[in-house]
Amino acid sequence: MLMDETREPQGQEQTKKSDETIVHIGNDPVMQSALDVLSTLGNKKKVIIRSKGNSIPNAVAVANIITEKMLNGNSKVEKITLDTDAAAGIGRMTSTIEIILVKI
Repeated sequence: MLMDETREPQGQEQTKKSDETIVHIGNDPVMQSALDVLSTLGNKKKVIIRSKGNSIPNAVAVANIITEKMLNGNSKVEKITLDTDAAAGIGRMTSTIEIILVKI
């Protein structure tokens, strides 16, 4: 990979704390992403779901599937953070979302 190339983060990322994991949601099938998050919640207490742009509805759908269908009563949404990133000079803005799910 060249130095000026950038890669979009995909999949799971371990954070500094051992009890939480970041999962980046893209345009993958929603149930596949939900199963990835479910398997992560089986091992960790906290999962951070991140998405941006047109993938935000997929991240919200994954959080709803986990909290209302798969782990009904055993998980909850701790925090939702919405943000907007502006590209320098272009004036183009991209929305981002971060949903923190916690296993009860």
